[in-house]
Amino acid sequence: METNMTYESAYKELTAIANEIETESISVDILAEKVKRASDLILFCQEKLRSTEEEVGRIIKNITSTDD
Repeated sequence: METNMTYESAYKELTAIANEIETESISVDILAEKVKRASDLILFCQEKLRSTEEEVGRIIKNITSTDD
């Protein structure tokens, strides 16, 4: 996965792949390659969401602990 990829760019590419599959505009010859790429993008997005959720949780915890 590219080191400079953002959630938005990964989601955009994933949406494009899903569109190609749904409209059957993908050649059978590259279908497996596209599905593998989609799988990698899904994992990237899941990890990005998980890490963002953890970071936001830490920030909120810090805010609430300093309010006490």
